Amino acid sequence: MSSHLKANFYLFLALVITGTAAPATKGTPLPYRDSSLPLKIRIDDLIGRMTLEEKVGQLNMPCVYEGGLGRGIEEKMSNVKKFAMGTLVDGLGPGGGFFTLPNTILHNGTSQQVEFINELQKIALEKTRLGIPLLLTEEGTHGLMCSGGTIFPEGPALGSTWNLDLISRIYSATAKEARSIGIHQIFTLVIEPIRDPRLGRNEEAYSEDSYLCSRYAETIVRSVQGDDVSQPDKCVAGLCHYPGQSEPVSGLERGAMEISERKLREVFLPSWEAGIKYAGALGVMATYPTIDGIPAHASEWILTDILRGEFGFEGLVLCEGGGIETVIYQGLAPDMKCAGQIAIKAGVDVGISYESGYMLDLIQSVKDGAIPESLVDRALRRVLLQKFKLGLFENPYVELENAEKTVHNPEHQDIALEAARQSIVLLKNEGNLLPLDRTKIKNIAVIGPNADDEKNQLGDYVAINVLQDIVTVLDGVKTLAQNSEVTYVKGCNVTGTKLIEIDEARDAAQKADVAIVVLGENEWRKHDQDGEHVGTSGEGFDAATLELTGLQQRLVETVYQTGTPTVVVLINGRPLAIRWIAENIPAVIEAWIPGEKGGQAVAEILFGDIYPSGKLPVTIPRHAGQLPVYYNYQKPKRHWLQHAWGKPYVDMDPSPLFVFGHGLSYTSFKYSNLVLDKKEILKGGTVKLNVDILNDGLMAGTETIQLYIEDIIATVSTPVLELRGFQRVELKPGETKTIFFELGPRHLELYDRHLDRVVEPGEFSVKVGASSADIRLEGRFVVK
Repeated sequence: MSSHLKANFYLFLALVITGTAAPATKGTPLPYRDSSLPLKIRIDDLIGRMTLEEKVGQLNMPCVYEGGLGRGIEEKMSNVKKFAMGTLVDGLGPGGGFFTLPNTILHNGTSQQVEFINELQKIALEKTRLGIPLLLTEEGTHGLMCSGGTIFPEGPALGSTWNLDLISRIYSATAKEARSIGIHQIFTLVIEPIRDPRLGRNEEAYSEDSYLCSRYAETIVRSVQGDDVSQPDKCVAGLCHYPGQSEPVSGLERGAMEISERKLREVFLPSWEAGIKYAGALGVMATYPTIDGIPAHASEWILTDILRGEFGFEGLVLCEGGGIETVIYQGLAPDMKCAGQIAIKAGVDVGISYESGYMLDLIQSVKDGAIPESLVDRALRRVLLQKFKLGLFENPYVELENAEKTVHNPEHQDIALEAARQSIVLLKNEGNLLPLDRTKIKNIAVIGPNADDEKNQLGDYVAINVLQDIVTVLDGVKTLAQNSEVTYVKGCNVTGTKLIEIDEARDAAQKADVAIVVLGENEWRKHDQDGEHVGTSGEGFDAATLELTGLQQRLVETVYQTGTPTVVVLINGRPLAIRWIAENIPAVIEAWIPGEKGGQAVAEILFGDIYPSGKLPVTIPRHAGQLPVYYNYQKPKRHWLQHAWGKPYVDMDPSPLFVFGHGLSYTSFKYSNLVLDKKEILKGGTVKLNVDILNDGLMAGTETIQLYIEDIIATVSTPVLELRGFQRVELKPGETKTIFFELGPRHLELYDRHLDRVVEPGEFSVKVGASSADIRLEGRFVVK
């Protein structure tokens, strides 16, 4: 019996059992269109009606920037319609959807996006044999990535807020904007920990710490998907890049992850378990690198055994851009046809890169008997289930009026501003130079390549055509210091040796009461005539060193030498090794990539309209030679740092420049009265603890109380510190609040020598403080 006959036979039996086996008549929907039937019956019915060509077509949701869909916007618009109908590629059925369609070809804003996407859905529903709706995916890394979408701060900036409620509001807004224009999945939600800042695309991720990443992962998934992903303001949360890519060899994009299974499970998998097993994420993108020698796109262990077996994943695995090709260049397949066979066996469901291994080659692989059709059916079943869960068969279209009320509305802009404010970290404030008193300042010099650069402030994964106004640092200073004379000098570019305005910068600083120097990194853009606009951060822009590029160091030294009080503001996607600045400049602000309202937020911090509250979610090294430099290193390193015969490094202080969790305020906080409710617990038990926090300064402020633990004696070596709790608390001058924490098995367990996850008996140290190095209080308890 053929596979089609078998499917129809089993469907008939199921319909008999459920009492719905009556033949379809006029006005009676086909079973897969009958919303009253269980999803399994609907999916079985639809699969049973499909040809192999139609099945494989549904597994393809290509990025619209791919050359196979044409070169110019008009050609792409035409070809995506043909792809949706199944007429673009001879022998391939209607496509399953598209990736990053509006950002690539719909640059005129919400109205154009809604009208074109609705038109595409109409084509899929009315001009194909089975009328299967399209599944549309866009990036949502830090806001909906298409023209008009709100642009929030990115990556480490959001990590610096340590505010789960704020993160929830950001990604709820992103999902709402996406679904309003007809997008069903938002991807590149980078929940993996940042482990090597040389990797350029670490600017998309939130923290070096797997616990903090895990809390963000849970929050993001629940905010994006809600309790019912079919709701008109919810989307699928697409988590990236499973199971990690942020500690590659040499810090290079797509470099192999030469890590053990222990490190994979201790460091990289926790955030995936949190986002998938505990929060129910329905989207995952496979990563580029090999993991312990096996490419992720070729690993059944990673994509099936762990993801679906251990974590219970029920959604779609998308390949990375060009992901099927990774199986070839990593040496596991001689050609695209073989690579496609390996990837679908491993568990990749959807191709997003117009790669033949998941198109005509895959059809031929089935016909040749190289792979069974059941593997195609397995992936297809997951695609159809996603579409049914989203309610696309019942509600494929969106309303323009709702979209125009939703995208970039005032509420979302306010969230972007609030996020920028909370993401800024005050690294140094010697002599309380900040906040600046604008009533006494007559002349301000704003200097530097990032003082008035909109693109560098927005980061990567942002719209090709940005429609809204962007507030730069220069804009913000001019607005808030209207009674002062503000002089702007760019000074230099982020890279290269052209456009030198060092003398102009010196003159401006000498005439000013204060100099604000805005430095950092470049986002990619087309080269100018001098060839100087080269990206230094973001996907594909890795760095061997972490120092300032171009003439920026010379620029800030020149300004400093004038004797004018100087503030440095950094706009950058990765930690920068700014040793000279940290030693010489009295006030340093880390603004990261602060988004569309970032310049206003920076200015508010500078003048004290808003107090700084960000805390570093990463460690800032002195030099790239220290890497890896994350705070939760293993105990052998601590032993050598404390007992080295000479200096741990003969040429440099081994300590970080700024530690994980660091961030100053305009006030001060006092910690006291750490109380544990138990000194002993049994395995499986919990310890509750509380601590008092007092604002003993003269200004209001927000402090993030950080809870760390250390497993004193264990059967395996454990980190010197591990973050296990945090809370932001706002305090008025003189105000005291009591903060509560609870530690249970999920906080105390480890992987033993057999890689079994257990809570071992023994003593634990509890450490509470303002950063990983600023521990104010300590207590102990024993697990028996």
